[in-house]
Amino acid sequence: MPPSASAVDFFQLFVPDNVLKNMVVQTNMYARKFQERFGSDGAWVEVTLAEMKAFLGYVISTSVSHCESVLSIWSGGFYSNRSLALVMSQARFEKILKYFHVVAFRSSQTTHGLYKVQPFLDSLQSSFDAAFRPSQTQVLHEPLIDEDPVFIATCTERELRKRKKRKFSLWVRQCSSTGFIIQIYVHLKEGGGPDGLDALKNKPQLHGMVARSLCRNAAGKNYIIFTGPSITSLTLFEEFEKQGIYCCGLLSSRKSDCTGLPPSMLTNPATPLARGQYQIRTKGNMSLICWYNKGHFRFLTNAYSPVQQGVIIKRRSGEIPCPLAVEAFAAHLSYICRYDDKYSRYFISHKPNKTWQQVFWFAISIAVNNAYILYKMSDAYHVKRYSRAQFGERLVRELLGLEDASPAH
Repeated sequence: MPPSASAVDFFQLFVPDNVLKNMVVQTNMYARKFQERFGSDGAWVEVTLAEMKAFLGYVISTSVSHCESVLSIWSGGFYSNRSLALVMSQARFEKILKYFHVVAFRSSQTTHGLYKVQPFLDSLQSSFDAAFRPSQTQVLHEPLIDEDPVFIATCTERELRKRKKRKFSLWVRQCSSTGFIIQIYVHLKEGGGPDGLDALKNKPQLHGMVARSLCRNAAGKNYIIFTGPSITSLTLFEEFEKQGIYCCGLLSSRKSDCTGLPPSMLTNPATPLARGQYQIRTKGNMSLICWYNKGHFRFLTNAYSPVQQGVIIKRRSGEIPCPLAVEAFAAHLSYICRYDDKYSRYFISHKPNKTWQQVFWFAISIAVNNAYILYKMSDAYHVKRYSRAQFGERLVRELLGLEDASPAH
């Protein structure tokens, strides 16, 4: 990207004009069919590309201002924004919101619950792949996508009760050196059945399915994937190793699928180990490490030699010896925690009732965060060093056609 590239240029690497034009076509088509069925709407005029960009800009603005309702832009309250409100009237925005669609109609072959947003997720995925080459180390996890804690603290009980529980879980494969989200997987909660979200917490085979889906484009690239206890399993790691994907995961006798692992290593020894001591069992390239540090921690890995030494540095107790796999796992996990702390605050606050729309706005939030990560890696960052909040404000103003405005400092 050239040094002169703007915030919207980075965003449009992932959401280009042809994708937005398709939203325009589908929204207009849905509005026509809706009115044929329920009666004409005299106030409706077909949406244009410029209006669709402004519409996205308005909703993205809730990620920077952290206001619950996008309509507060036009109110006289704390979150009102006169300069943004002048671009489009509230009535026009609400009309576009009413008819907004990515896929207006179900095709006869479609059985997938996310058919209204799946083509957008697919195009987003291919643009993530085209724009970024990840580092060797990556993490599979569920990012923090819940509401801003400050907002929840100020929310009334009635408002909280009105909020519906999310009907899906969102998993990602994330580059652990930059935070760029490489792949998204959405698991729908379809009733309380065996594949429902409620069963997700204690179903290792379902987590295995999530992991396979997230790593389907990773084969043969010698990636090292870090996993949490719910995904870590000997069967999955051996399957990935055949594909040229190496793993390092935390094990839990309660949450992990421990099939094929020696039971003696899964129970705590009668005499506790000294802090920093560990036991190792190996089978081929696979190592099971039991390491003691105020408790027993177990790791399964085929990415690091069990005899290589590492250290974990604690502020109070100094250096604690450990195998290199443990040090690497702790370092990458702490990076992802820092990413969550920094970027989860910038997820779009607008919460529609329809599940496909919730998924769509989460995907847009991830696209904006990824755009900022690429911006920070580019020459454009050395020209104007915007913070994440300033980048978000800049993007909103550019989508609304107010690009001459300077970001707030």
